[in-house]
Amino acid sequence: MTECSEVYDEPDLQADTSGPAGLIALAGTELRLDPAGGLFWPAERMLIVADLHLEKGSSFAARGIALPPYDSRATLMLLVEMAARWRPRIVVSLGDTLHDRRAGTRLGPVEREMLAGLARGREMVWIAGNHDPDAVPELGGVHLPQLAVGGLTLRHEPGARPAAGEIAGHLHPVARVVRRGRSVRRRCFATDGARLVMPALGAYAGGLNVRDRALAGLFAAPFEAHLIGGARTYRIADHVCAPDR
Repeated sequence: MTECSEVYDEPDLQADTSGPAGLIALAGTELRLDPAGGLFWPAERMLIVADLHLEKGSSFAARGIALPPYDSRATLMLLVEMAARWRPRIVVSLGDTLHDRRAGTRLGPVEREMLAGLARGREMVWIAGNHDPDAVPELGGVHLPQLAVGGLTLRHEPGARPAAGEIAGHLHPVARVVRRGRSVRRRCFATDGARLVMPALGAYAGGLNVRDRALAGLFAAPFEAHLIGGARTYRIADHVCAPDR
């Protein structure tokens, strides 16, 4: 895969230039895009992530599909690093934190300690997802169907129509860019300035191209994709995003 920095030399392919974290405004609220795939809300000192899908590897293993069993640890390491970077007072996970209803019981001692460390001195909010609709004792914290704060609404699945101030996950957006015969496909934030869809944080979460019909109609205006990876995010105009082959 081509590194992002090798293809961002045209006017519609721009690196977010406000430091390692891109600065955006969503429905008038200033937010920071972390290049690891999280979203930081400075005014609320809130770190937002989506679709960790913890214990997806063990779920597949139970069905005879062998995958390396370290996805939860790798995913939580990203979250731990972001928490150290931003020092939030509250962490919100937008659903599908766990890959299935029993995934919490399969978390190993290292992963449980990582979660406990994250929770020390801060609030943890787990939004209900389609994979984890019920509260999970192993996670602790607070389990909510959605969270409305300061003009923004945080939920798992985007509504069917454009919604100002909505931050959601569920769709695992990725964007693909093709330039001079080379292709980049990365997880991304997708936003039109009113609504934002988060990338999946999970190591095994996979992704859905922003040109897929499942995302059609979500945005009221031309959207931007902010590709993650490396040292910063990269802002891509919607007309540059290519469908998968």
